Amino acid sequence: MRKLVQTCLFAFALLTSAFANNVEPNPTQPAPSPLEGRWDITVDMAGKMAPSWLEVRHSGNHTLIGQFTSVSGSARPISEVIFKDGKFSFEIPPQWEKGDGKFKLEGTLTGEKIAGSVTTPEGKTFPYTGVRAPSLRRTAAPVWGTPIKLTDGNVIKGWHAVGENQWIAENGILRSPKSGANLITDEKFNDFKLHVEFRIPKGSNSGVYLRGRYEVQVTDSKGMEPSLDQLGAIYGFLVPSEMMAKDPGEWQSFDITLVGRMLTLVTNGKTVITNQEIPGITGGALDSNEGEPGPLYIQGDHGPVEYRNIVITPAK
Repeated sequence: MRKLVQTCLFAFALLTSAFANNVEPNPTQPAPSPLEGRWDITVDMAGKMAPSWLEVRHSGNHTLIGQFTSVSGSARPISEVIFKDGKFSFEIPPQWEKGDGKFKLEGTLTGEKIAGSVTTPEGKTFPYTGVRAPSLRRTAAPVWGTPIKLTDGNVIKGWHAVGENQWIAENGILRSPKSGANLITDEKFNDFKLHVEFRIPKGSNSGVYLRGRYEVQVTDSKGMEPSLDQLGAIYGFLVPSEMMAKDPGEWQSFDITLVGRMLTLVTNGKTVITNQEIPGITGGALDSNEGEPGPLYIQGDHGPVEYRNIVITPAK
């Protein structure tokens, strides 16, 4: 029996070696393409500057892939980025855009900048420019300053609406009774800790944008699996480890720490994202200037929602 086992093991080793010799990938790492990396993009949509974002990375020896965030919607995968002689292009299926065509982007790399055009699924073409996104890596731990309460009393202070304002302040609660304008803080912030409480009715939807660029989803998600577009997700990028949603109509809470790109999120008392990197802006961002401070903004255009006890503690 021992001899039989030894023979079988020897035969298995020979087969394993032969298979490895036949399929082992080339161990030589390809030189990185100059297009690889993350890009903060601004699209000129008939005079209105709108933010987008692009990431390009290599797959195997000679293929470039990536992901892209348009002016709306979530980050979506790019199966191949074509790059030759300083010019590049890709196309992806439509997401929330109107039209049945492909979303197309083409451009030219010049040093540390890109420029070109985007064509929407309905056939409209707009020019864009882009710069390399900053890493936002911090070299020292933050020193926290004085907490700032952003909800109080029956007057909206420290916020402004984009569009016709439907928001109402009542006993320290910011209430949006119907879909309408988004609400943005007058002050801008860099790194911070944030406590926010919210309440939404069944089927409603909102979001909290950090620095005006990274949306934390506020959705009616009780009983759902964690996903990229439900409660506690960084829309399109980070999925929470657990779904901690309460029933619609109940008060819920986020406790958020944002340092550079690194995010920790506590939902209803449970840590569901621990020091994870946010790669880039999410759809609906105010701009793509990731190296700059930005405001908080709360989404009021996706249904009724209430917020209270919004307290931000900025880093000094």
